[in-house]
Amino acid sequence: MLIIKIKEGENVDKALRRYKRKFEKTGVLREIRERKEHKKPSEKKRAQFLRAVYLEELRRKEEK
Repeated sequence: MLIIKIKEGENVDKALRRYKRKFEKTGVLREIRERKEHKKPSEKKRAQFLRAVYLEELRRKEEK
């Protein structure tokens, strides 16, 4: 459970933004979505490999 202490005189919108940022950093939502459907280990490896290839291509384009 995330707890955000609101400072005296702080705007509620600002505190809400801090909460959302903190929630996103914890990765709770991402984990829930991953657990929603089962992926085979081979599918996970394949996705990880494709992501690595994509990132490597981006780095090579950046160097040029």
